[in-house]
Amino acid sequence: MRNFELLDTVKLDDSSGLITFTIQAQTTGQPVVAMRREGGYIALSASYGPFEIALRPRFQELSRTLSRLQPVEGLQTTRQVGTAQAYLSVGLKSDGVLLLRPTIVADATGHIAFNLALTDSARKALFDWLPVEPES
Repeated sequence: MRNFELLDTVKLDDSSGLITFTIQAQTTGQPVVAMRREGGYIALSASYGPFEIALRPRFQELSRTLSRLQPVEGLQTTRQVGTAQAYLSVGLKSDGVLLLRPTIVADATGHIAFNLALTDSARKALFDWLPVEPES
C-alpha cells in the first residue's frame, strides 16, 4: 500500500522561474517538489528532509504525458516519463489530484521512490506553469 503525501501549497518565483510545491502544515522532514525549466528539460527536485531525488525529464515528454492523463479508478500511476533507471510516474485521480512518484531504480532488487500528490488547485497551477493543454 502506498501512502501519498498531499502537497497543497504553491509558490512561483518569477525571477528564477522556479515553482515549488509544499504542505501548509509544518512537519518534520517537510516534503518539497521544486521544478524549473532548463532548455528542453525540466529540472525536478523532490525532497523529504535530507533525502532528495533529482530528475531531468524532457519538457515535451512531460507536457505531452500530463496532457494525456485520464483518471483510472483502481490504478495509482498510469504513465511514466524518463528512463528505465530514473523516472517520474504520474497518475490522475477523479477528484483532480495529481500523483507523482519520482523513482530511482537500483537494479532488479529494488528502487527508491517518493509518493507525493498535488491537490487539484496545485495541479492546475502546475499545468498553467508548464503549460499543459489537455487533449480533446
